[in-house]
Amino acid sequence: MAFELPALPYAHDALADLGMSKETLEYHHDLHHKAYVDTLNKLVAGTEWEGKTLEEIVKGTYKAGAVAQSGIFNNASQHWNHTQFWNWLAPGEKKIPGELEKALTEAFGSVAKFKEDFAAAGAGQFGSGWAWLVKDTDGSLKVTKTENGVDPLVFDQTALLGVDVWEHSYYIDFRNKRPAYLSNFLDKLVNWEEVASRL
Repeated sequence: MAFELPALPYAHDALADLGMSKETLEYHHDLHHKAYVDTLNKLVAGTEWEGKTLEEIVKGTYKAGAVAQSGIFNNASQHWNHTQFWNWLAPGEKKIPGELEKALTEAFGSVAKFKEDFAAAGAGQFGSGWAWLVKDTDGSLKVTKTENGVDPLVFDQTALLGVDVWEHSYYIDFRNKRPAYLSNFLDKLVNWEEVASRL
């Protein structure tokens, strides 16, 4: 069964007053994410990966330390990453649920320190990649960053929150100001209820 581009869980213009424009979502979701899905379907056709779940493909095609990952991995991981990403965004006012606030405070000292560490990971990722809040295999919460399309799945971590720092995710709205994009993401866009649900 072919992979499909998931619909956005909100209208294309729903995040515009929060710093993510309709144009950004049209390019990022409708063109970039769709290209990953279409390419993945072409690449897995007739291979051992055809019929496997997205998670099985991501984990099975990842090669630790590889200079360049395979086309199948790159497109599968980016499809997985982006599918999560749309759900980590939401319109409207947002409050961090108590259980999540407690977990972040225990792990990082405060919610403010978590945001500082997360933003620093995203800003410090050289080139394309992602910043993550993960639950590690020992149950601890950590901030990590990955290059290109690599994601926590390949390290057996649970992704609680991730932010895309490829330029296509912010250049229309923030030009080359990645730190401003990250601050805006944390302060205005994150669906904290979704993050809490993954704890």
